[in-house]
Amino acid sequence: MIVVVDERELVTEGYTSLFNREGVATAGFRPGEFDEWVKSVADEDLSSVRAFLLGQCRTPEAPARTIRDRTRAPVIALAEQHSLEDTLRLFECGVDDVVRKPVHVLEILARISAISRRAQQQEERFTQVGRMRIFSDGRDPEIDGEPLPLPRRERRILEYLASNASRRVTKTQIFNAIYGIFDEEVEENVVESHISKLRKKLRHKLGFDPIDSKRYLGYRLIT
Repeated sequence: MIVVVDERELVTEGYTSLFNREGVATAGFRPGEFDEWVKSVADEDLSSVRAFLLGQCRTPEAPARTIRDRTRAPVIALAEQHSLEDTLRLFECGVDDVVRKPVHVLEILARISAISRRAQQQEERFTQVGRMRIFSDGRDPEIDGEPLPLPRRERRILEYLASNASRRVTKTQIFNAIYGIFDEEVEENVVESHISKLRKKLRHKLGFDPIDSKRYLGYRLIT
């Protein structure tokens, strides 16, 4: 999920629509609402945020600092006009990139991926789980070196399970990561359908089911 912060509701709604077309869940906030939310949101919900976009705010440095107090997710500031002074101040507050508007959402997504890649060590760009190599940059996973094409939702679920390989994750956590914590149009039970389809494909390739589930405890990958 990507969180957009802007004083103008028309702007947050516009970005939500554009990102949704790319299959990316989005939530929009006005600065005051965002400040309350980011300070009080549970860690497990915050972990589902892929990146933050800071648009027009009276003092964008404030949300940037608040974000950095809670998470290391990428923060991109969207500038209405070029100002070296403003740009330097934003970087000092923890912003990862400053982009001059207008900018296409695909470029924003590419910048988010680039920031995330730079934040990881080379060996951490994929997770090896048994015979599976699961990437964190949108590529299809590999089994025994061969790509396994997956629909976007199933691939994202597998990536999320791999990124949390050391612990179980609940259906709610998976839903929040894939659809966003504010999506009320999709039922949470859709996760079970995606996981069922994913399991069949993995079982066919591996010869066993690598997704272990426990009632009330959640899911995790096994080797």
